[in-house]
Amino acid sequence: MLLTIDVGNTNIVLATFEGEKLVHSWRVRTDSRMTADELALLFRGLLAGDAVQITGIAACSTVPSTLRELRTMLGRYYADLPTVIIEPGVKTGVQLAIDNPKEVGTDRVMNTLATHHLFGGPAVVVDFGTSTNIDVVSSKGEFLGGAFAPGIEISIDALASRAAQLRKVELVRPRSVIGKNTVECLQSGAIFGFAGQVDGIVRRMTAELGELSAVVATGGLAPVVISECETITHHEPTLTLIGLRLAFEKNT
Repeated sequence: MLLTIDVGNTNIVLATFEGEKLVHSWRVRTDSRMTADELALLFRGLLAGDAVQITGIAACSTVPSTLRELRTMLGRYYADLPTVIIEPGVKTGVQLAIDNPKEVGTDRVMNTLATHHLFGGPAVVVDFGTSTNIDVVSSKGEFLGGAFAPGIEISIDALASRAAQLRKVELVRPRSVIGKNTVECLQSGAIFGFAGQVDGIVRRMTAELGELSAVVATGGLAPVVISECETITHHEPTLTLIGLRLAFEKNT
């Protein structure tokens, strides 16, 4: 089986694929201080539970310190397996049609690759993670750029830390848009506010691009708001991992 590893700022997401079929998936907290040996212990513990036999590995990371340790770990513990780490020089088939391609996170490239493979284009990817990334995929599968916004949890944390009478709340849909207490007011602003933000940006992108083939939601926080988003057409929680699978096939 192929093991795919997506290291983000908040979570590490792993999955195994047998051909195109996703077999298992896991989500764990990212700790930028973890060493190569600790990463190996974590991964082997997850994989041992289902007696998974790994035949190849594909990985990407937006955390430089973890990428360094991940590279060391793969060389030390999985040196006999074909491995693809997404970085400059690796074939992805995605043209980066922006001012500075070196600035693009590898997760955004993988999302572009997977979105065009699954849905064609032009399309928009909305990745609800540490930040909310709204990226555009052309009809040819090119990465055209996008927009960034603070992530939902970051915004709630900042509000709670800066306002003396406000606090962190559970991110669930309140009874109505008009909150009747502090908790509901915070939930309304978070859920409906971020849904409206996404819809507004996607509609402006659609006005520039023309009709879209899909607006795809992904990321760990997507389930919190996508039911309130009018423009989201598909939810693919393993989009980045699918991109890693496709990149592995292109390079091995």
